[in-house]
Amino acid sequence: MRSALRSLPKLKIGSVTDSVADQLNGLPLNSSRSAEEAMTAEGTVNRAALPAIFNPEDLNALELALRLKDSAEGSTLHILTMGPQRAADIIRDAMFRGADGGYLLSDRKFAGSDTLATSYALSCVLKEIGADIIVAGRQAIDGDTAQVGPQVAEKLEIPQITYAEEIVKVSADSIQIKRRLERGVEVVEAPYPVLITVHGSAPACRFRHAKRVMKYKNACTPSEQQERGQDYSDIWNQKPYLKIEEWTAEDLNPDMNRLGMAGSPTKVKNIENVVLTQKESVVLSDKEEDINGLMKELIATHIIG
Repeated sequence: MRSALRSLPKLKIGSVTDSVADQLNGLPLNSSRSAEEAMTAEGTVNRAALPAIFNPEDLNALELALRLKDSAEGSTLHILTMGPQRAADIIRDAMFRGADGGYLLSDRKFAGSDTLATSYALSCVLKEIGADIIVAGRQAIDGDTAQVGPQVAEKLEIPQITYAEEIVKVSADSIQIKRRLERGVEVVEAPYPVLITVHGSAPACRFRHAKRVMKYKNACTPSEQQERGQDYSDIWNQKPYLKIEEWTAEDLNPDMNRLGMAGSPTKVKNIENVVLTQKESVVLSDKEEDINGLMKELIATHIIG
């Protein structure tokens, strides 16, 4: 496949990822304090109280982006994520898997952003980066809105392909994608630049590569360099691939009224703490009456039928 695509232009690929709050492992789910600790008084996720993980569908998106990079020789892939300083871990993880570098968008002015404010901030950065293909996960597990990707595309005024599952064809000026729909699939085509959101049914992301871990383990942002009290200037001059670019709100020259809480019309009015308890389990045999009883119960409770 590589030899057949040597005539393709070098693609500049951007993968937008999210370092989501791990609400499953961050706080005990049976704790009466979990909802209070997991959310702020303004009704936003308290990311400082929860560990950060790579958003699952963003890993599917990363794999699709890496396959795009592999298919067009000379193409580059950079990660963009918005979040606190520790979100740089997500960029390093992506670099261990095959990405060439990344951009961290981090500023207290972004705190409390809903999808509208988040997509505005990301679109400001992407205008500067100028990627041919932007790939993102369908949605984040701590919001489940699936809105940020399409909103970014609208703000950039570029085509979008959502629910992507597989790359069908990559040509010099367009890309064909198979989409996963509720009752089937469809194949669509869009010209560059294009934004693609990837469904969880797409191929899982490749593992970290040991050689890349050794090569990029010291990659860091300027803020991380300051926290460590080390001068990385000489290292970055010799190995520029170890510098993770870091942007603040001022670097974007945005409309500040569209950032953070000020630019977020979504307000959470109520938070309920759901306590998970162990449910009764039933052991079934392979006897016909047990199977019939199970089917009747599933139909009666509308789990099936």
